[in-house]
Amino acid sequence: MTAYAEYLAEIETRKEQGLSPKPIDDGALVTEIIGHIKDSASAHREDCLRFFIYNTLPGTTSAAGAKAAFLKEILLGQAMVAEITPDFAFELLSHMKGGPSVEVLLDLALGDDAALAKDAAEVLKTQVFLYEADTDRIAAAHKAGNAIAAELLDSYAKAEFFTKLPEIEEEVQVVTYVAAEGDISTDLLSPGNQAHSRADRELHGKCLITERAQKEIQDLKLQHPDARVMLVAEKGTMGVGSSRMSGVNNVALWTGTQASPYVPFVNIAPVVAGTNGISPIFLTTVGVTGGIGVDLKNWVKKVDQDGNPILNNDGNPVLEERYSVATGTVLTINTKQKKLYNADGSEELVDMASSFTPQKVEFMKAGGSYAIVFGKKLQTFAAETLGIEAPLVFAPSKEISHEGQGLTAVEKIFNANAVGVTPGNVLHAGSDVRARVNIVGSQDTTGPMTAQELEAMAATILSPSVDGAYQSGCHTASVWDLKAQANTPKLMAFMHKFGLVTGRDPKGVYHPMTDVIHKVLNDITVDDWAIIIGGDSHTRMSKGVAFGADSGTVALALATGEATMPIPESVKVTFKGQMAEHMDFRDVVHATQLQMLAQHGDNVFQGRIIEVHIGTLLADQAFTFTDWTAEMKAKASICISNDETLIESLEIAKSRIQIMIEKGMENDAQMLQGLIDIAEARIAQIRSGEKPALSPDDNAKYFAEVVVDLDEIVEPMIADPDVNNADISKRYTHDTIRPISFYRAEKKVDLGFVGSCMVHKGDIKIVAQMLRNLEAAHGAVSFQAPLVVAAPTYNIIDELKAEGDWAILQKYCGFEFDDSAPKRVARTEYENILYLERPGCNLCMGNQEKAAKGDTVLATSTRLFQGRVVGDSDTKKGESLLGSTPVVVLSAILGRTPTLEEYKVAVEGIDLTKFAPPMEKPGMTRSVHF
Repeated sequence: MTAYAEYLAEIETRKEQGLSPKPIDDGALVTEIIGHIKDSASAHREDCLRFFIYNTLPGTTSAAGAKAAFLKEILLGQAMVAEITPDFAFELLSHMKGGPSVEVLLDLALGDDAALAKDAAEVLKTQVFLYEADTDRIAAAHKAGNAIAAELLDSYAKAEFFTKLPEIEEEVQVVTYVAAEGDISTDLLSPGNQAHSRADRELHGKCLITERAQKEIQDLKLQHPDARVMLVAEKGTMGVGSSRMSGVNNVALWTGTQASPYVPFVNIAPVVAGTNGISPIFLTTVGVTGGIGVDLKNWVKKVDQDGNPILNNDGNPVLEERYSVATGTVLTINTKQKKLYNADGSEELVDMASSFTPQKVEFMKAGGSYAIVFGKKLQTFAAETLGIEAPLVFAPSKEISHEGQGLTAVEKIFNANAVGVTPGNVLHAGSDVRARVNIVGSQDTTGPMTAQELEAMAATILSPSVDGAYQSGCHTASVWDLKAQANTPKLMAFMHKFGLVTGRDPKGVYHPMTDVIHKVLNDITVDDWAIIIGGDSHTRMSKGVAFGADSGTVALALATGEATMPIPESVKVTFKGQMAEHMDFRDVVHATQLQMLAQHGDNVFQGRIIEVHIGTLLADQAFTFTDWTAEMKAKASICISNDETLIESLEIAKSRIQIMIEKGMENDAQMLQGLIDIAEARIAQIRSGEKPALSPDDNAKYFAEVVVDLDEIVEPMIADPDVNNADISKRYTHDTIRPISFYRAEKKVDLGFVGSCMVHKGDIKIVAQMLRNLEAAHGAVSFQAPLVVAAPTYNIIDELKAEGDWAILQKYCGFEFDDSAPKRVARTEYENILYLERPGCNLCMGNQEKAAKGDTVLATSTRLFQGRVVGDSDTKKGESLLGSTPVVVLSAILGRTPTLEEYKVAVEGIDLTKFAPPMEKPGMTRSVHF
């Protein structure tokens, strides 16, 4: 069967699903399509013309290569197609975003045909996705005296590709659609269990919210043809939980505008809003597409005559509505005045200055952030080649400097990595800068989209300025089903070729690694001054500063080695007192949240850096804290470490990277060895005193400070989704922290989960030791609820086997993963046994394995929002409660939450994860966990 016949068969299958023909990325198929176009007698000619013009993906796909080559034939007169005139051929090339299309345009612009050269140059002046191979050709031609090359350089230096674009609309009319009340997780916009379809944008678009919601949005568009639908999180924050580019893509697909008439299902510029604004990482993703994020502030705290909040019977502030955003409300955004008004513009509702910073307006004008990033680089190249100073076209980097004010840790990192800023200028929070990225991570459910983004921006190789880059297989580790089999090997091959270290070897030489991405990035981050970008909201490292990002920002970091963002404000977290012997560090994490809310009333972490002075904990244990900060809506977090602790963490990182090398995971560029070299150099700097461990200045300025009193932590705590709270905006947040005594040992637990990124080696050792203790006390262990255990990495399992802990787990397990015969179907029912699952995300991701609907799950995970770990049944809401490893294990054994006394007996003699404030020596914390 030919490629075209297979495509026609696929079209029929998609018709049954209500889908259009799938966009084409295969060059062999395009070549067949071109054959039908050239054959005037072909019955398929009309369809093939349509597929060629409107359904072929741009960038560096092989399909784009074939399309560009045929358009070149038409322009050179070597092929005649009545429907594709030379002018139309140039128009099609102009929408192909670089790679083969730019190569063709340069061939023509620098060729001998003067008329073609002039027309090609006019198109090239609009293009920004040029790479070194392209700019080198222009520079060489200019040096040789080529007039067209000089003309191109002059245009690029003036940034005419940007200045000649139309300005954004002064007024944007919107009609509201309330997607939900309370915080809206990106799972509502792009469910994790549909991750396999994210690269198929039309198909994935069908999972946005519900079919009913999609119909209501369509109806609103018909009723208000001149307005854009604005998706609203009423009484909550929009886009919590993850960056989820696929969520933004889905919102744009239903409410945005088409990026190009010749590229199907790629829409941009959505408008999203929340009473409490947009989650920081999701807002970044909105900016990637040139969208608008609105902080509505439409509900405010009711205050008494003294200005104090009025509280209800539950002690929560009473809210009053300032203005309505009920579905169907028409509002007006004035982009010049930067304000939201009512429909006719007579009443100002809220200031939107933060939505229309000069940088964000540029993204909107250019159709997204990529064009600005590449445009700035292109302008710099042209100016340097011409030997002139680049005229000020783009909004300058916002440089805020306060004389006499010290630097926080994150300010120090950004100052060290800033690109293109005023020399000698010290930058403080609020500055908006380009920054070099040191480590980049891509994961497997967003990876196919990252690959698409790289192809679309015509990138073919990893930026040489990136120290380390990793492609994981953790999000689809649980089940090796047909979807994973189709997507994962293809993704790994693409990323390996691009220059990343990959969890799965495209050549099949080493064992497939499904290690959790954040854990791997935590190991390969070997400099506390590093900036890390990762395709997951839990990209939160215990060394350097890490930002969870959408698939597009990851692609941009891989291609350019840079990211553009404001320097966030910081909140300083310190500790006092002493941890009780029976407490686990996870309870310190929960206590930080609880005490912060008690001290400040509001979540001061939201949108800011949490600078945690946790210096005596090694990287694995400190990661537990930083990982959790994503759920508090923090922008990122930074660990302030003692010199000795940091050296020991770097030594552990070196050993783990060496194991990766020994397993055969090193790539052609010897990236892993390079990371070991960086770690050794950093250790030498610390030991010599040349450059101690990162720490803030004594006179640094913080937005707020939180002091956590360890003496107040007297019993284990649970983060409760509070699914039946009368105030819907309080459900599924991480704000409800309860001691286990609250449940009076009466809370039934249907399933326990120890795993994913919130656990380290010590947690699995705790499981093993609890089994030993119970066996010694009772002769055997009986589970009243299933207990699912998923270690974060294979290295941890290897170490547990060597130290004798894995054997006790095997003794009591009823299921142990087998990589030679991985599961092909997701589990839907559980027995009251111990399950030893493959390293990876497992239940926390919720896209493959899930608890039974309506279950109450107690987990070490970070995810408690609706439908992620467990869905609702017809009779009961699913609950995902979060606690420490010993609480989870004991609850699974008992089938309920324990009493404090039961808990103390169960953990007696077990080496829990301990923490002492940084004045203690790091050696005092060393235990079985290392």
